[in-house]
Amino acid sequence: MRHKYNEKIALEIIHEVGAKPKMLVQILQAFVVKFSYISESAIRLIAKEINLSRAEIHGTVSFYHDFRTTEAGEKIIKICQAEACQAMGSRQLTAHAEKALGIKLHETSENNAYTLEPIYCLGNCACSPAIMIDEKVYGKVDTKKFNQIVGLK
Repeated sequence: MRHKYNEKIALEIIHEVGAKPKMLVQILQAFVVKFSYISESAIRLIAKEINLSRAEIHGTVSFYHDFRTTEAGEKIIKICQAEACQAMGSRQLTAHAEKALGIKLHETSENNAYTLEPIYCLGNCACSPAIMIDEKVYGKVDTKKFNQIVGLK
């Protein structure tokens, strides 16, 4: 369950994971799991607690595609963009998802229901095209199956 950013919870995460510079990626991963994103307030707090500059934290956040600085939607939908999935229709599936959800890749719907993101291999190539919704992988997804999984009509 995701929570709104809270400094008390954030401090608990930092110290539970380990308040050391070498634990930065693990701390950031824990923040994304707990809060869905890494806010500017979180960056300042992490920098202070593990004795790194905010620039170092920003550099790490911007380097890894799974770290976002804006809140994610209730459902995070990732559509595989790797070659095997593209060969089996992931580009068309992506276009359908963008139209059906009213957002582009890397965006969150206005009602905060969905975030649409690319992913570059789910290890499900034999069942292309593949998608992931909130850490659950689905294979052989066409537009009809996409609508069914996501709950669209």
